[in-house]
Amino acid sequence: MATSWTKFVETIYGPREQKKRYRRYKARAARLPASYHTAIDALERYSWYFGGGTAEGGLSMLEDLADLFEQGAASGTPIREIVGEDPVEFADAFLRNYPQGQWITRERDRLTSAMERAAGEDTGNEGMSR
Repeated sequence: MATSWTKFVETIYGPREQKKRYRRYKARAARLPASYHTAIDALERYSWYFGGGTAEGGLSMLEDLADLFEQGAASGTPIREIVGEDPVEFADAFLRNYPQGQWITRERDRLTSAMERAAGEDTGNEGMSR
């Protein structure tokens, strides 16, 4: 019975291990100095809107982001040296490293394929229709 209950709960709320990993990430982010914490929170929020993807891919991305900011904080690297002058450019470049399952990537591929079909070009992506 416990196994059925666990499957039921995970179906509704998601796998426990993913929740544990996310909580560990949030704890790591909370331990960062205030300016780094502010920056990583903003990047996380941006990633939810523009990163999309799978839960596993998102967690890996957040863990890597935490690694980057922990290393920066430990070495005293200023925020601007980490993200550069254009934080959107940094975030977009960072998110491109985690393309698997991103809705925007799928939609871009779908748009490109549709235009190629409309123009009469052979795309080799016939399975990508609508």
